[in-house]
Amino acid sequence: MLGRVKENLFNILGDEVIDAAVLDLFSGSGSIGLEALSRGAASVRFVEESKEARKALRKNCEGLDLEPGEVEHAPGDAMIADAWRQPDGERWVDVAFLDPPYPIWRAPGDRRTMLAVVDAVLKEAVKPTGVLVLHTAPKDLDGPDLGLPDDAKPRVYGNSALWFLRPADAPED
Repeated sequence: MLGRVKENLFNILGDEVIDAAVLDLFSGSGSIGLEALSRGAASVRFVEESKEARKALRKNCEGLDLEPGEVEHAPGDAMIADAWRQPDGERWVDVAFLDPPYPIWRAPGDRRTMLAVVDAVLKEAVKPTGVLVLHTAPKDLDGPDLGLPDDAKPRVYGNSALWFLRPADAPED
């Protein structure tokens, strides 16, 4: 994710990140989760399948003054619930970041699976007061794909679109 997009993302989230339990799916080198920590998140669970990306992530965590429990590395496929679901079924996430590779949205089977993952993370991991931020290309999804109204639009920054999704049982403002 480009620096400008990341800066806008965290400006929009504001205080929601402070003391948050963060889930970073498809974390890659960990830049989003590490930025969340630098902005006051309590902890981050990084989920990444690629061995090379996990190596870069661990290297990026080295040398940081991290406390025990601030970072959890969960190697595995972000599309499989065991990587992000709590064993007790508790909804634990205040802020979830999903930044899947763009090609996932263009393969029909992967697209259906990814949409199911988005729905499952919202229902099974994100607290009612939490938020899921989905990063896609601007034309990859429409509001109805995510169960939103036809006129729902993401925040678009060049080739990046950010969808801010709330659980169905989120409290009214």
